[in-house]
Amino acid sequence: MERFLENAMYASRWLLAPIYFGLSLALLALALKFFQEVFHILPNVFSMAEANLILVLLSLIDMALVGGLLVMVMISGYENFVSQLDIDEGKEKLNWLGKMDSGSLKMKVAASIVAISSIHLLKVFMDAKNIPDSKLMWYVILHLTFVASAFAMGYLDKLTKHDH
Repeated sequence: MERFLENAMYASRWLLAPIYFGLSLALLALALKFFQEVFHILPNVFSMAEANLILVLLSLIDMALVGGLLVMVMISGYENFVSQLDIDEGKEKLNWLGKMDSGSLKMKVAASIVAISSIHLLKVFMDAKNIPDSKLMWYVILHLTFVASAFAMGYLDKLTKHDH
């Protein structure tokens, strides 16, 4: 009975595979939205104010960072929790493939969230005259919470790796 339960629990990791595949569909949706923005902006680029163009470009950078985060979580999560990727010798291979454990993945996710939050905060500050001070304060507090969380995770990760 114990052997059956252990095998069933181990096999259940495959339930994560469709979730990671679903992230690739989310990446497709993000790419569609990205190019929708690009095609929307191109005809108006010469008539736009510089500040508005910068806001759109920051949104595109934001989407690119989220896309990279999706790829990182999708591929390294699959490798860490489901199965190793079997990539042919002649095919291009990402240099971080097989090297990112769940701890370093968490750190990359935290760093990406801080970067995304920074870009969002910059967009908010560029439009600060239209945003109430109390709302600006909450954006800053939320961003600083992300920064502090990422720093704390990194510090704890350093402490635990130092002990080994």
